[in-house]
Amino acid sequence: MRKIFRIALVGVALMGAAGCTHVNPWEREYLADPTMQFDYNKEEKAVREHFLGTREGSSGSFGVSGGGCGCN
Repeated sequence: MRKIFRIALVGVALMGAAGCTHVNPWEREYLADPTMQFDYNKEEKAVREHFLGTREGSSGSFGVSGGGCGCN
């Protein structure tokens, strides 16, 4: 049982290490493309931040003044 566990652990570690790769400088332009960003849609990001800012008034969200009631 321990041998199977060790083999499985080594297998998982090798699969995790396979995801680590070197990105060449000429390949980085594709990663810097705006569509590769999580928040590439500026309007959607602004609406989401406004919504979270009014709903989460106690957290001090994104630099918005006012309370959780939505009155700025």
